Amino acid sequence: MMSKLLSLKNQILTFSILILSFNSQSQDIPFNCDYSAYLFQFNDVYAIDLASGNSYLAATDITNGNINATAYNPADGFIWGSLSSPEKTIVKIGKNFETTTLYIDELPTNNRYVGDINQNGTYYLKGSGTTYYKIDLNPSSDTYSQHISTESLSQNISIHDWAFNAVDGNLYTVEKNSNILYRINPETSTVESLGEVPILSGLSYTYGAVYFDADGRFYISANQTGTIYVIQNVQNLNSSSNMDSNLFAFGPSSSSNDGARCPTAPVPQEDCSNGIDDDGDGLIDCEDPSCSGFGSCDVIAQPTSANDGGLESNGRLSIAINRRNFNRAKTNYKFDQTTAQRVIKSSSYGLRSTSNNFLLQDFIPLGVINEDYTIESTPTDLLDITNATEVYSVDFMQEDASIASVLALKTENGVYEHTKYICDRFLGAELISVSTIEINNKSFIKSIIKNIYGSYEYVLSLSAKVVNNEANFSVESHWNLDLYEENVTFYNFQIWSNSIDSLYVLASEVLNLLHTEKPITTYNNSTPPTVLVRKGKYANGALDIEIINTNATNNITFDAGFRITETSDFNYTTSNINLNGDYITNLQIPTGNLFDIGFRIGDGVNIPDDLFMSDGPWGVDDSQPSTTVNIYDVSENMYSFDSNEFPVERNLTLNATTSAYFSAYRALTPRFKAVDLSDYNSFKLKAKGTGDLEITFVKQSISNWNEQYKTTISLTDAFEDFVIPFSSFSSDLNTDLILDDIVTIVFTMASEDGSLTTKEMNLQNIRFGQTNTLSINTIDNKVKTLTAVPNPMTSQTSIQFSSDISESLTFVVYNQIGQEVYKTQYKSSPGLNSIKLNRQNLNSGLYICKIINSLNQQLPLKLLIK
Repeated sequence: MMSKLLSLKNQILTFSILILSFNSQSQDIPFNCDYSAYLFQFNDVYAIDLASGNSYLAATDITNGNINATAYNPADGFIWGSLSSPEKTIVKIGKNFETTTLYIDELPTNNRYVGDINQNGTYYLKGSGTTYYKIDLNPSSDTYSQHISTESLSQNISIHDWAFNAVDGNLYTVEKNSNILYRINPETSTVESLGEVPILSGLSYTYGAVYFDADGRFYISANQTGTIYVIQNVQNLNSSSNMDSNLFAFGPSSSSNDGARCPTAPVPQEDCSNGIDDDGDGLIDCEDPSCSGFGSCDVIAQPTSANDGGLESNGRLSIAINRRNFNRAKTNYKFDQTTAQRVIKSSSYGLRSTSNNFLLQDFIPLGVINEDYTIESTPTDLLDITNATEVYSVDFMQEDASIASVLALKTENGVYEHTKYICDRFLGAELISVSTIEINNKSFIKSIIKNIYGSYEYVLSLSAKVVNNEANFSVESHWNLDLYEENVTFYNFQIWSNSIDSLYVLASEVLNLLHTEKPITTYNNSTPPTVLVRKGKYANGALDIEIINTNATNNITFDAGFRITETSDFNYTTSNINLNGDYITNLQIPTGNLFDIGFRIGDGVNIPDDLFMSDGPWGVDDSQPSTTVNIYDVSENMYSFDSNEFPVERNLTLNATTSAYFSAYRALTPRFKAVDLSDYNSFKLKAKGTGDLEITFVKQSISNWNEQYKTTISLTDAFEDFVIPFSSFSSDLNTDLILDDIVTIVFTMASEDGSLTTKEMNLQNIRFGQTNTLSINTIDNKVKTLTAVPNPMTSQTSIQFSSDISESLTFVVYNQIGQEVYKTQYKSSPGLNSIKLNRQNLNSGLYICKIINSLNQQLPLKLLIK
């Protein structure tokens, strides 16, 4: 009877295996040691490139229940996992993500979320406490698909994933909160502590996905931030070893996840010092996060201040920003973090406001990232040029350097119109990574930006709106601004820091403070783009962009709106771009001459990427009450610049009526950042107009406007070509011009006698070059002229003239009735000369200045004193 029962049992088992084989034919495609890591979130699957951290959604809803405890099986090449339902069920997953389930009666009904498979095909599936289960998943074994044994670890540890190291055959894991690395002997169940992982010290993340590569490097993914860390050669460690751990990449976050990867597949490593992109992610040496702290690569660099932030994502803003930055330069404005007001945490911090009268300040985190102190850095001039109606910002300081910033803005007609990542990529910055970060079990988009100065910023944006009759907040966070609800009031928060951990803490606290004021009832967040532009530039009539294609897309659409000049209408274009599924594609898109362009790239399915680029814009200073602009026109420049010249694109016509002065200014970059032009020695342009034109080079290193370098040329009603040597520019500093940090060029015309007059400047073919021209006399082919910079003057001016010889001169100033009010002697030298004139006791009004030489030859000048 017993033999019959055994025979029947074997027949049933054989029949079950036949059914299993039949059901699995549709998915009988193994992964066969795929180089990718696979992250399972509920029942969706993401493929991850560990070298770059980039991921894409490989499959959705592959099972009815959630998948956890996933593992690559070296014995059959498939991925296996544990299902939440049906209970006591494991699942086999093929490369086409077809699945087959297997019921194991000995398994518990829940708490099965840690697992991996050794080289022999034995599945080590952990239950609650110290218990774990061994299941035979080797197709060549007589006990295939059967429970082998139930074992107990030598101690209880709080872990969320473990992985086999193919080098030594042991299991490894990292415990939550303690951040201790453990080695587990699979034969004896002995748990050995190898010490705290240095790179994880002080963190409290859940490490829900861990992986190995062929060399025994252990990769650890933090659920909340998606950060991937690496520990080198864990097989060689003992409890007294120095552990070599580091940041490796930035992947997607998850609230419920598990990872699987073939442990004998290699992971490309960046060399960090050879000038080559060794791991194929497009990042070279110190640009790669995995090189953080290695050799000459910095670990932390100071991020920018919130006082400089919050600007430029569309064409309307670029002109307004230009005016704002010019006004900052004129008034010598510089934000000084050392003297800024400190923000103190009050007794009402974190408490709900009374009578619904909350302020932006109520949502600013304080004392949560171990900052030494916090300063207010509010850029109030944003209110004049953006759609913000209220603004408040702080910088978090550590050792007197900014480590993070939060910029809060209230907008009443939709979301705030600027995001850092939309425009910064065309200003010298690079988008290193875009993925998600998990806060309050919701996924927010985080981006990592390498700015033009080489520091890294970890960035997140979110916006809250009042809902349910002002009883609650609803939170939105999107990559594309057009996904936000329109025509509602938003409380917008832009957060950036020098570490992803500080970003996580600050964003969490902002949400906590919002929730305290009004409970957050809904979140509306979108996913990151899968095809994006890492960096770009505009030069010589073309856009040069580097596209990162994380999901092997073949074709994308390029949609753009652009303007040729500041005063021209918008044009629109659409084209298709073939990426051939490549991860990195460098493209040059011919556009012709441009002032600004906004464009979108996408595959038509996933979230697209949006960018905005503006050249350094022209602007007009018509701030004087008597000034009226009659004509302002910026036209396309058709001039062919020489290869050894630095062009200033686009021509200008400006006509205005004034009794004081008016100016046109041209920033060399969109953000008024300094440009080094010290390799050049002359300034060239073609110009015509009405009378004297003062040209000023604004240097970043000079804070006093009156000390900027200036010169004057005389314009007529016929175009002339001017070649002005740098030696013709003078300053009250009485030093030679070194143009290593020029920010903008200012062209000024003034009413000589204070009466209302109309003047015009026409400027073309502006550029910096190299020339042997020595004197301003050779520029305009006129006799020597006397100029004053500035004119009108307030407290001081510089009287400038050129001379062919050294001689003794007399400088005299007369009032309007011919009385001599000032006189001094001056010895000229060949070339440009300058005499400083202080106001002293001179009253406001018109004065006549003269220089008289030994032959009684006179050069007159009208000087207006305000």
